[in-house]
Amino acid sequence: MLSSLRRTLITRPLMRWYAGVLPDMSDTETQAIEAGTVWWDQDIMSGKPDWEAFAAIETGKLTAAEQAFIDGPVEQLCAMLDDWQIEHTLFDLPENVWAFMVAEGFFAMIIPEEYGGKGFSAFAHSQIVRRIGTRSITAAITVMVPNSLGPGELLMLYGTDAQKDHYLPRLASGKDIPCFALTGVEAGSDASGMSDYGVVTERKVDGKTVLGIAFTCNKRYITLAPVATLIGLAIRLYDPDGLLGGEEDLGITVLLVPADTPGVKTGHRHLPAGLAFQNGPVEAEGAFVPLDHVLGGREQIGKGWKMLMGALAAGRGISLPSMSCAGASVAAYTSASYARVREQFGLPIGQFEGIREPLARLAGCAYQLDAARRLTAAGIDSGEKPAVVSAIMKYHATERLRQSINDAMDIHAGKAIIEGPRNYLATAYKSLPVAITVEGANILTRSLIIFGQGAIRCHPYLLKEMEAVRNPDAESGLTAFDRLLFAHVGHDIANFARTLWHGLTFGRFASAPAGAGDLAPHYRALSHASARLAVVSEMALGILGGALKRKESLSARLGDILSEIYLLCAAVKRFETEGQLASDRPTLDWCMADGLHRIEERLRAVIDHFPGLYWRVILRLVICPLGLHRKPPSDALMNTVAEGLMEPGDVRDRLAASLYRGAGDDPLTVLDRGYEAIVRRDALLAKVKKAGVTLDDAVGQGVLTRDEYHEIIQAKDLIREVLVTDAFEPADIAPARQAAQ
Repeated sequence: MLSSLRRTLITRPLMRWYAGVLPDMSDTETQAIEAGTVWWDQDIMSGKPDWEAFAAIETGKLTAAEQAFIDGPVEQLCAMLDDWQIEHTLFDLPENVWAFMVAEGFFAMIIPEEYGGKGFSAFAHSQIVRRIGTRSITAAITVMVPNSLGPGELLMLYGTDAQKDHYLPRLASGKDIPCFALTGVEAGSDASGMSDYGVVTERKVDGKTVLGIAFTCNKRYITLAPVATLIGLAIRLYDPDGLLGGEEDLGITVLLVPADTPGVKTGHRHLPAGLAFQNGPVEAEGAFVPLDHVLGGREQIGKGWKMLMGALAAGRGISLPSMSCAGASVAAYTSASYARVREQFGLPIGQFEGIREPLARLAGCAYQLDAARRLTAAGIDSGEKPAVVSAIMKYHATERLRQSINDAMDIHAGKAIIEGPRNYLATAYKSLPVAITVEGANILTRSLIIFGQGAIRCHPYLLKEMEAVRNPDAESGLTAFDRLLFAHVGHDIANFARTLWHGLTFGRFASAPAGAGDLAPHYRALSHASARLAVVSEMALGILGGALKRKESLSARLGDILSEIYLLCAAVKRFETEGQLASDRPTLDWCMADGLHRIEERLRAVIDHFPGLYWRVILRLVICPLGLHRKPPSDALMNTVAEGLMEPGDVRDRLAASLYRGAGDDPLTVLDRGYEAIVRRDALLAKVKKAGVTLDDAVGQGVLTRDEYHEIIQAKDLIREVLVTDAFEPADIAPARQAAQ
């Protein structure tokens, strides 16, 4: 009786109000929001993360076969790659490299073994792309794309048995090279607004009437398109003659199109940021394929956007984040080495705090990004398709890559801007706009996707409430909404109380896992941040309702807070998983100080720009009753982290092991020789200084051996090899310029 009265007097009016403030969402927006699954992001948004569940997540597991592939074919491939030759002479990978990739199954990593593929895990895929990315961006992209969003993954998820049996073995063997054509001239970030279309029709093929699709498209920026033999093509499909017996506008549909189909044109190349990886347009005018070329068969007609969002929910969390980790690690390692080798004003430039500040930032970015990469791969390998986490990774990995490369360029100065075989940063610098733009432009991802999707998907009640409001069975919807609403209210009361209490006690009583030890303050800080995010998100959703969709700056800041918490969780997870190495503790502490400071800066901006003075006052009272007090990393911590990266030791050794550094005259090998020479030289000169003799007298007085004396003299040449930049005869430059044109 009471529950019935409550539904009539309270719930029904609230339900009508709720329906009025809900944002209008198109089918494509709904499919994007519902794509994939929620994972640790939901815990973060809950206001009370389950740290015991977090501790149970296992990261960094490779099978024996995966490790053997990394130790064998991946190392062999890296040894075959010459970045200068690829980017400036051939404008392509050498033919023997293409052949090696095909023969060793680099394009078949995600295809199951039953179809001739490797069946590797997401973590193995990530490790492989990361390793290759430290050697050659073009090679890494070439490996990455067939194993990411494209025909292979879509076939495994949605293909018919006949399609899987036909195409997957061909893709695994390299007989077919895939590409996926989505972006067009008019449709970029809003790919669902594409003008590329197909019409259901009948044509005579080999004397028989065949039901199929005639299509026209003008796709752009398609990686591997110039060399692809199998095209995954997204179009909007129409059936004006009702040949399929349904509506005229059938929606976005994915076709499997052989590149040699009459009317299809590929082969032309774009030069994205001047890089050599294969990228170009896919065009078609009145081309025709039978209806069985619809990916997934007739049942999947019109479900193309859902397919793409579902595949992207996982793929976006692997490929570009792995590439970004590679670039950030190279930037950190080479910058630290160069800062130790390069001397100005009688000192290594790494002794100057102006250099140490970006060095510490480089160390923190490299450590945290790799931690987040491992955590995300673990989620995907556990069966999740964490759409929000993948969006976080795509945006923040590429943005921190941008910061890392810019810091490295600043530290290297003139050394980094002179292109040539000796330059190990220029290609990464040129490639930054590519990483920032593809798989969801970063402005869009930050402003609309991370929080826009996360607020609905990760909320324990909101999506279910929306479904209840839109339930065509009004009474059933009301009953469900009533139950959800009061659970929602209880959830909010708990979070408001929790957040206020943490604010009054500086988070000292926030939750931390049992046995956290001296990491407990970090866990408590993350719990406090999670509670704050839950409250401010609830306020934004409840007060702004559908208008939040248009408050992109507010949404972006809330997304930043969610992202920072996730990245910090990953850093703590890595530190614990690797045995809480003492040498890594300063880097972890730097990451925590930097991230928690960023969170409070975003909270301050959210409160300052929240609509309505009344609501701003309430937010301040609940979120930060005693103010915001987190400071960025101290100068002392900055110096400790920078020194750990510059000086010989565990931190450098672990970072070095993650890179392919080459041999012979490879630029990273030359850098290593110079670094080792100057470290050895300084140790020997310290002996001489301690003995109180001159260098010329050191051998005669037994302070140095003759070999040690020669090491000091020879160090000058090894150091000079690091510092020197390339110079070319004009005649040598002209052919390359002509080829580029």
